[in-house]
Amino acid sequence: MTISTRGAVKAPAVLVLEDGRAFRGRAYGAVGETFGEAVFSTGMTGYQETLTDPSYHRQVVVMTAPHVGNTGVNDEDPESGRIWVSGYVVRDPARVPSNWRSRRSLDEELERQGVVGISGIDTRALTRHLRERGAMRVGIFSGDAVADEATLLARVQQAPEMVGADLSAEVATKEEYVVPAIGTKKFTVAAIDLGIKGMTPRRMAERGIEVHVLPATATLEDVYAVEPDGVFFSNGPGDPATADHPVSVMRGVLERKTPLFGICFGNQILGRALGFGTYKLKYGHRGINQPVQDRTTGKVEVTAHNHGFAVDAPLDKVSDTEFGRAEVSHVCLNDQVVEGLQLLDQPAFSVQYHPEAAAGPHDAAYLFDRFVSLMEGQRA
Repeated sequence: MTISTRGAVKAPAVLVLEDGRAFRGRAYGAVGETFGEAVFSTGMTGYQETLTDPSYHRQVVVMTAPHVGNTGVNDEDPESGRIWVSGYVVRDPARVPSNWRSRRSLDEELERQGVVGISGIDTRALTRHLRERGAMRVGIFSGDAVADEATLLARVQQAPEMVGADLSAEVATKEEYVVPAIGTKKFTVAAIDLGIKGMTPRRMAERGIEVHVLPATATLEDVYAVEPDGVFFSNGPGDPATADHPVSVMRGVLERKTPLFGICFGNQILGRALGFGTYKLKYGHRGINQPVQDRTTGKVEVTAHNHGFAVDAPLDKVSDTEFGRAEVSHVCLNDQVVEGLQLLDQPAFSVQYHPEAAAGPHDAAYLFDRFVSLMEGQRA
């Protein structure tokens, strides 16, 4: 990625998809060029969470909501220490942010962090194109980077694909850190950081859990060195088919029958550990309005998603695995994609979505309580 902040607001820009379709607009954020996988998010709020979610590493996010940036950017809501999206695409950026917590505009924050974006394009047409053709490689070019579209298309087609990408170690912490329990400490959890969001250990801390966040490269010995009551595997970017090390660690946790909880990438890791395959979705699930049914209760939840891969597990039967019986616990009501797994003979479960969601929705917050119940049962 090359960056220049000169003329960021008014510079011409072009977005070029790998199948040759192009959209022309104006630069938004930094001026220069960037490459990634084009995906769309259906959320109307919470763009700051989206931008700072490490799961979006190497993705260019298209916002389906037409008006973006009206609440500006604050210093309280980031989910990590930086913006992780490779590029940002909006139709109608707010000219003036209006919120009592706002410290600067979204445009200024994107420019400050060197994130190349584009505004003023028909994001509805682009979203429909991605729904029909699928997520694909894309480039955004602005200012001096704008050239003839044939030249730009050739560069887009040379960019790496998401299939086969091993990215979790690129976004995870390099050193262990501890998030202390709020109030009385009840449990200790070892959390494997595959791209963890800041709200996740906070939600556990609110329930009296001391969270030891470990690097993606942590070994089974590292996990048990903290003497955990439970083990957590986080969300993260990339192709789960490449995640052999986390799968190996999770298998070790399952062998010891320690209570286990995984979300998003962690759900795919559990799927692989149990012997199921994974596959790439056509255009994925991204946004804060995805309907999921908890099949253990029949309840339907509105949930926050960010995943382009899914677990290939049978929906309507109990599967025999090396670690006991397993079943699909949650399913997406839009397309019947697996959204959760649970073991029936030991304390382990996972979901494909984000129960820690902020700014929301909060329908799935009970899953942290379910994790606590597993640890309480194991201790008893």
